[in-house]
Amino acid sequence: MTELDTSDAFAGGPLDLPGWRHVYSGKVRDLYAPDLPALGGVHPLGDVVLVVASDRVSAYDHVLSPGIPDKGVVLTQLSLWWFDQLADLVDNHVVSTEASAEPGDGLVPDVVAGRAMICRRLDMFPVECVARGYLTGSGLAEYRAGGEVTGIPLPAGLEDGSRLPAPIFTPATKAEVGEHDENVTFAEVARRIGDDDAARLRDLTLAVYARAEQVARERGVILADTKLEFGTVAAPDGERRIVLGDEVLTPDSSRFWPADDWEPGRAQPSFDKQFVRDWLTSDASGWDRAGDAPPPALPADVVQRTRERYLEAYERLTGAPLR
Repeated sequence: MTELDTSDAFAGGPLDLPGWRHVYSGKVRDLYAPDLPALGGVHPLGDVVLVVASDRVSAYDHVLSPGIPDKGVVLTQLSLWWFDQLADLVDNHVVSTEASAEPGDGLVPDVVAGRAMICRRLDMFPVECVARGYLTGSGLAEYRAGGEVTGIPLPAGLEDGSRLPAPIFTPATKAEVGEHDENVTFAEVARRIGDDDAARLRDLTLAVYARAEQVARERGVILADTKLEFGTVAAPDGERRIVLGDEVLTPDSSRFWPADDWEPGRAQPSFDKQFVRDWLTSDASGWDRAGDAPPPALPADVVQRTRERYLEAYERLTGAPLR
């Protein structure tokens, strides 16, 4: 990719991609299956899907307009960078990012190059795997209500932004678009997917967090918490293997804070869409979060400042500009 895309071509719904058919859209990502008749009945890379990260931005369970230019490229490229950093800990679902203008070869279409990955189809676990090293967000709300997070007791006297004595695994159930994820206990996860899988997901999540927290800290960035998703795939030997899927350790799935600005007892500045959230809840937006009306369109300066924050996150973590 020679230059960044500043258009809004990727801020709307799914695209028409020759060689692929759209099957699902989330808040940010669009999922495509191979157009098998066009490929002679089989994809050359096996049982795969095309995952395209759009520039859509969501907040408070609403998808907003306009999108944030290049956000999808940042999410994809940062995920790929982190998958490399984690390769010795856990396998991931990426098969190829090779792009082509030929619709019949089954590769990533040129129009979405840089923001798309061809991935193994996984049988996903119905749980969001969350690791927290710092107290904030929904974890802070739970702690203030009862001194614990997803059934894990924590010391008294913690504040917004406090570092925890040790990272904790605080899973949540997956929500549909427009609904909230719901924090649940480890026991509930074990009841849903079995003791062995629950323990393995907990251990993998905490291992990924520990590695990523160390890498980020070396770059002057605090990883406060992160959300991961795992699935299973049959290995060549017939064994069932747990694989890291979706995106990983991006500003959409993690809270990254500049280390030199960290100060417990207040909300921390972050490398994400906080500009969007702050504007929506300000008097300037005129939006009633408790009402039925959808959020208004984002002003240009909020879009630009959010874009710059995503790009800064990528550059500080990877040590290189996005190309």
